[in-house]
Amino acid sequence: MLRRWLDDSFSELVKKNITLLTAARFTTNACYRFTPPFVAIIAKGFDISLSEIGIALTISELSGLLSPFIGRFVDRLSRRAAMLLGLFGIGLGALLSAISPNIFVFTLGVTLISITKSFFDLGMSGWISDHVPYEKRGRYIGITEISWAFGLLIGVSLMGAITAISSWRAGFLVGAVGSAVSLAFIASRIKAENHEVSSRVADDGVRLSGRGWLVVATMFATMCASQCIFITFGAWLDDEFGFGAIGIAAVGFSFGVVELYASITSANKTDLWGKEKSIAIGCLIMVPGGIALWLVSQNLILGLAALLIYILGFEFAVVSMLPLATHLVPKRPGSGLGLVIGAGTLGRSVMSLVATRAYESSGGIALPALIGAISAAVATALIYFYHRRGGLVHD
Repeated sequence: MLRRWLDDSFSELVKKNITLLTAARFTTNACYRFTPPFVAIIAKGFDISLSEIGIALTISELSGLLSPFIGRFVDRLSRRAAMLLGLFGIGLGALLSAISPNIFVFTLGVTLISITKSFFDLGMSGWISDHVPYEKRGRYIGITEISWAFGLLIGVSLMGAITAISSWRAGFLVGAVGSAVSLAFIASRIKAENHEVSSRVADDGVRLSGRGWLVVATMFATMCASQCIFITFGAWLDDEFGFGAIGIAAVGFSFGVVELYASITSANKTDLWGKEKSIAIGCLIMVPGGIALWLVSQNLILGLAALLIYILGFEFAVVSMLPLATHLVPKRPGSGLGLVIGAGTLGRSVMSLVATRAYESSGGIALPALIGAISAAVATALIYFYHRRGGLVHD
């Protein structure tokens, strides 16, 4: 189905597997993205405060610090093995979250989802790097990244509807089943390529360049900005306007539509405009969106409009950053991408605690939105400095 978006310059192998990879990543993203919009509902289920569950999510996101090490490990595995390990762990984490008797087991479940999602993402990105030239990678990754939007648009919306009908535990169970199905398809369709593993292991002296750390820092700041909104908008809708699970899921659906548009635009434009410029454009769009939400958070229509602008910029920036990240260490894509993902998850972990406390201390989403706008401005400056210092040097 998605292969129609690729011309004949792409190999038959990558065209054949693009729909499968996108569908599998849709499942992982739905499991990963389910918790933040429903933190207030989950907190009520455990009879704890929003900031207390924020601590649980901070612990989960701190696991992203393992991503650089996971990236090195993944570079020593077949891409297939990394993806299968990731899907198995995500399914197990979703199951643990669903049956968790207390917040401690729930934290273990969502942390397992976060850790093993890195296995899948790095394995899949490595597979793409092995088979798609860098100059075409923005399009291919942009297409697969519609899974991030669909994870919210369809996956989280469906899980949210199930939450409204039953409970959030049932939502996680659906995610566990989806992970098992994806695992079966990946196991049957993606073949291990052991000759590539040995060549990567031999290349042990390659390291991230000095200016490459600016890209890592850009991802950190961008994810700080995104988490300020993603972890508080559900509570804002509930507290300020009385939204329940269905209402929050409906707003999440609209976010997914915007993200889908941003992903498709990135697939069409990032290679043409350049990765660094595209990242800067996306981060810059977030700034007025966050400032607007800070000013109009007590108005539902204007607040949602500001949120959509914010989400649009974020999605375009991150999707544009991924192909750049896979080439920071050209012969070891898992290592470079692992550092970038690790920085991103560290940013989310920091803001899981900061944003929930800012929300509770200020009585709304205005302060988290302002913090997010400042973080996005920092991200814009960082990628600009990276570009001014020479940007990516091609092989």
